[in-house]
Amino acid sequence: MENLIDILKFDEKGLIPVVVQDFYNNDVLMVAYANKEAIEKTLETGYAHYFSRSRQKLWKKGETSGHTQRVKQIFYDCDEDTLLIKVEQKGAACHTNHRSCFYREFYRGQTKEIDKVIDENFNGIIYKQKQDNNNTLDVLYDTLQERKKTMLKDSYTAKLFKSGIDKITKKIGEEAIETIIAMKDKNESEIIYETADTIFHLLVGLAYFNIPPSAILQELQRRMGTSGTFEKKTRKE
Repeated sequence: MENLIDILKFDEKGLIPVVVQDFYNNDVLMVAYANKEAIEKTLETGYAHYFSRSRQKLWKKGETSGHTQRVKQIFYDCDEDTLLIKVEQKGAACHTNHRSCFYREFYRGQTKEIDKVIDENFNGIIYKQKQDNNNTLDVLYDTLQERKKTMLKDSYTAKLFKSGIDKITKKIGEEAIETIIAMKDKNESEIIYETADTIFHLLVGLAYFNIPPSAILQELQRRMGTSGTFEKKTRKE
């Protein structure tokens, strides 16, 4: 590993740019800088470390927020002057509590990959996405965070946030009951519709507490391969 570091080309300040990517869905999470010490610390601990240009010091991602990055793979580019790190992200990568730092769109050409439609008359947001797009929850969560931040006057979502957690949890309960009824009626289209409503309002609740969907997915991943009975027993203990 020391030989690898010697191959890298650092700039005049001893830094190298680092692109950070989600190991599971390939989303670009953030861009940071590292020096030799940060890379050595990353390799030593298995968790991403960077060098802060503003504070002029080494820092571990998530050392205060708990949103750590467990390193899965490290690549370097053809010019040997940029790193790509694939990580298992815990929580949000961005300090704004968004999953990715790249949550604001600057330009969009002609594309059918994501056709996002904002419709405040239909529970806030509708998404039309190609079937293999696996970050729908993250995109929706980021939009909910924007609604919470901007609090648009005619936004259904903003009204939920303004009403507080009691109103949000009431809506979650109502949608969950409607989902149960649809399942009892064995109505497939209604099951899909009501489940989508339930998930939407659950995401509003998560956004209220700044908990990204990735945190829930990581908890589910943690439980994979573990007996449900054993997991419940250990949780109670």
